[in-house]
Amino acid sequence: MPSYSLSINGQAHEVEVAEDTPVLWVLRDHIKLLGTKYGCGIGQCGACTIHLDGLAMRSCSVPVSSVGSQKITTIEGLSEKGNHPVQQAWIEHDVPQCGYCQAGQIMNAAALLADTPSPSDKEIAARMNGNICRCGTYTRIQKAIKTAAEKMS
Repeated sequence: MPSYSLSINGQAHEVEVAEDTPVLWVLRDHIKLLGTKYGCGIGQCGACTIHLDGLAMRSCSVPVSSVGSQKITTIEGLSEKGNHPVQQAWIEHDVPQCGYCQAGQIMNAAALLADTPSPSDKEIAARMNGNICRCGTYTRIQKAIKTAAEKMS
């Protein structure tokens, strides 16, 4: 089985897995980082969103063999103490209900704000489209992103 050297949340990890193993399963089953959730398995729901070199990606659709030297950031690595402005805004606006989609939502929102520091409502809707929330907290998600943007400026 091939071996891969991965940078995950600033730490080096070696894994031996099949080349087509999705990053999601490397994170959950081999590295034991359980914050990234399995949702649909086909990149449609966004529960498994991580950052690859700062870009939001669906980890269920990214084979480990394609990562190369890109840096992986999971919800556990977004901030050491869980105090990233997006995480703080999520709490402030009481976004989570069941909570299942929240790691993916937060990771996608953080990537959005990293390259669009003051997004319009239309930009938020476009970038967050596809991150499904079963509980329908989309209005609170939008408000939390606006609040996080203000805190980051």
